[in-house]
Amino acid sequence: MLAKAATEGPRRALLIEDTPSLALVYQGYLRRIGFEVQWCKLGREGLTAMATSAPDLLLLDLQLPDMHGTEVLSALQEQGARFPRVVITAHGSVEHAVEAMRLGAADFLEKPFTAERLQITLDNVLDRVQLHEQVRVIREQIERDGYAGFVGRSLPMQVVYRIIDSAAVSRAPVFITGESGTGKELCAQAIHERSDRAEGPFIAVNCGAIPRELFESEIFGHQKGAFSGATRDRVGAAEQAHGGTLFLDEIGEMDTDLQVKLLRFLQSGRVQRVGATRDRAVDVRVVCATNRDPLHQISEGRFREDLYYRLNVIPIEMPPLRDRGDDVLSIADHFLSLLSAREGRPPKQLAPDVRQLLIDYDWPGNVRQLYNVIYNIVLLQSGPDVTAAMLPAALLRVAGDVQGTTTRGQERVRTGTERGGSPAAGILPLAVVEKETIQRAIADCDGNVPVAAAHLGVSPSTLYRKLKQWAQSPADQG
Repeated sequence: MLAKAATEGPRRALLIEDTPSLALVYQGYLRRIGFEVQWCKLGREGLTAMATSAPDLLLLDLQLPDMHGTEVLSALQEQGARFPRVVITAHGSVEHAVEAMRLGAADFLEKPFTAERLQITLDNVLDRVQLHEQVRVIREQIERDGYAGFVGRSLPMQVVYRIIDSAAVSRAPVFITGESGTGKELCAQAIHERSDRAEGPFIAVNCGAIPRELFESEIFGHQKGAFSGATRDRVGAAEQAHGGTLFLDEIGEMDTDLQVKLLRFLQSGRVQRVGATRDRAVDVRVVCATNRDPLHQISEGRFREDLYYRLNVIPIEMPPLRDRGDDVLSIADHFLSLLSAREGRPPKQLAPDVRQLLIDYDWPGNVRQLYNVIYNIVLLQSGPDVTAAMLPAALLRVAGDVQGTTTRGQERVRTGTERGGSPAAGILPLAVVEKETIQRAIADCDGNVPVAAAHLGVSPSTLYRKLKQWAQSPADQG
């Protein structure tokens, strides 16, 4: 391995040895296996040399005139030195070898040793160093705390980061799905910024915000006089994105007639402005996103199946915030720091009970909702700590459901006592109280389960699941 490494450029070894005759022998050994060698007689001299330029390897005799070799190792450990250190010990100095390993030495050689023994030791040491470096790089790539504007290291986000890495080097269309507020546009921007089109434009079009009659003009442009109000030529989003990326957000809202034209554009790479007689070639990479289920839209005839499969070459599903575990705390801390600095407000920190509330809440509005909650706190609340009282009512209901249950139970206890019965006679099972609360919330919202879920601070899927359970086993659920 060392001979091969030498062909890639000589490695530099620092030898600290106070005996000139031994130093001469060790230098010969090291040069024979491909190292350039710098020799120092004293420990402090060696520390000065390493401070000036870190070597690829340190070969250190422990018995030095000015200081013990373990002191050299201790100083290097405090400095955070990353190069491997191999110590030379006298026969029988096992305790010193053990201490040296504790202080960061990778291995030790017992005097006397041969060139072959030195090479075997260094091969093993440098193999381990290379392996540790590879593991460190892989860990940085796989376990990233954030990426391209995203904050969080949860497993679902690690998957997203890796797909973005892979998608960026391709020119294939990308189809991003996910609930509102999960960061679909940020994902599209990350793909653009990491692609070879990063110097080109990133043009975003919200398909849900454009009136139907203006849709074709917005995407493909129009000629002057093409329709009433077309007083000048207009370049559409597809042409504006030439050489870059066209991001079509909420593509599920696009009219089916325009979907046909978009499919033709994707197949031909040419656009024709409204009112024009000739088409134009454009070079764009298309990324689209939707918060709807595209397969459900296809089954309902609202999204063309051929367009879906043309766009869905690289699918990316953005996870909802409730599935990202402790990421919610990292994001909240990030927003607190960012917005406090932006608004010139003193920094704040989340109180422990607030941190638990943020984790327990379902976040139907995802990261966008969390941003708004933190922004409101930064603007309107004072004090160094974010307390539960500063949170909006929807979040407080997470804790309030438990407190409310306790209050209702106490009322039932008092009622039972006033009637001369046992206090325990007024206590109902928690499952019964939960069912009453949910049914009352749904009734108050005129049967609208998603709205009731938002008021209760839970996911609609949670309510649907419980309703299904109660329908299947009504007797068991009170």
